[in-house]
Order: sequence, then C-alpha cells, then structure tokens
Amino acid sequence: MGRTGHRTPEQGPKAAEARIRAAGLRPTRQRRALAALLFEQDTGPDRHVTAEALHAEATSAGAAVSLATVYNTLHQFTAAGLLREVVVDAGPSYFDTNTSDHHHLYDEDTGEIADLSASRIRVSGIPRPRPGAEVARVDVVVRVRSRRS
Repeated sequence: MGRTGHRTPEQGPKAAEARIRAAGLRPTRQRRALAALLFEQDTGPDRHVTAEALHAEATSAGAAVSLATVYNTLHQFTAAGLLREVVVDAGPSYFDTNTSDHHHLYDEDTGEIADLSASRIRVSGIPRPRPGAEVARVDVVVRVRSRRS
C-alpha cells in the first residue's frame, strides 16, 4: 500500500509475482511471500534487512519458509538485480531494496543502516582495473558511533 494507506497500481497480489518473473526467476510460493514482504510493505521506499530479520517477519506473517530458504532467496534476488547486498562488518549482511547507485550510513550502536545519496560522497583515486575489466561499483559505508572518552 502507498503512504496514504491505499493500494497503489504497482502493488497488489500479482505485483510480487510480476517482479519475480521480470527478473527471470520462477515465482515459487516462498519467493512470492518474501517478495511481498520486501517490496510491498508500507515501510518507506527502501528497506535494509538481514536474512534473520526477514525470516522472523515471514514467520510472523504466517509464511512457511526456513531460514535457509530465506538466505537462498535473498541471494537469488541479489543475483537477479532485485536486491543489493551490503556488507558492513563480519556479521550478517544487509539486503537493500534500493539497487540504484548510492552509499550507506551505518550506526554501530544501533545496527541501523540508511541510504546516502551517491552525490553526497566523493570518491577519488580508484585504481585502474586490469585490462579487460571494469569497475562495477564502489561501495562506501560511513560508520557512526557514540563518542568515546
């Protein structure tokens, strides 16, 4: 549903299935359920979720999916271009529904992650890739924490 609480044209029962099919994946029951949670929630334009958080959300919504299925589906969605994986430390990865060119702000105290416009960060000195290769993407994670004395 949209921010006003009314269903927008791009949402609805068939939206998750259409998005999955458009990415070249088969819309299994589990993929449809997880896509609906990821892309059709009224939680704002973009989400950053861990596999564990999405599994808990799916379980609460009554979707019968294992944690392994959630991991596999998140990685399949990422490979298909529906999600972007964000690694901030050695802990769990976040999966971002915003696949546009942008960076992230990570709060070490709360574990919250937020999008930063690519235009707000300047990156220079990127090494040239080997012959025949190209720079696919540059990921910047700005970490913040409470001041330590």
